[in-house]
Amino acid sequence: MAEQLLQKPPVEPREADNGPSLTQLVTGLIDDAEKLFKQQVELVRVEIRNDIRKTKEAAQYMGIGAGVAALGGLLLEISLVYLLKWLAPGLELWACYAIVGGVFAVTGGVLIYTGRRIFESFNPLPDQSAESIQENVQWLTNGRK
Repeated sequence: MAEQLLQKPPVEPREADNGPSLTQLVTGLIDDAEKLFKQQVELVRVEIRNDIRKTKEAAQYMGIGAGVAALGGLLLEISLVYLLKWLAPGLELWACYAIVGGVFAVTGGVLIYTGRRIFESFNPLPDQSAESIQENVQWLTNGRK
């Protein structure tokens, strides 16, 4: 019984398998590359959609926060006007408002300028996905020539 288990099964001769032709292989490669390209385009779309969703959510919180901060800033500005009037009783009330308002206006201008510079340097496209798509397009166009 043990001898039967150790014996190799008889090998039946088979015909030689030529496999797929070169044309079939190249066609398969091109089809796979096109499928990969379509998947990468879809990936970029999903990444952009997610970035837009996150940007909207962040903008909502920033908008509400800016409104609350503006209200607090307004009350703080009014209290600073009266503090300046108390510290310098010789100043007219309108001059106190002008001084405090000017300080806030200059500070706001600097912040707006800084924010604008940051937005100008922002790139909304996902760089890695865009580069891989560009590489695939180049490969497809050069491969088909």
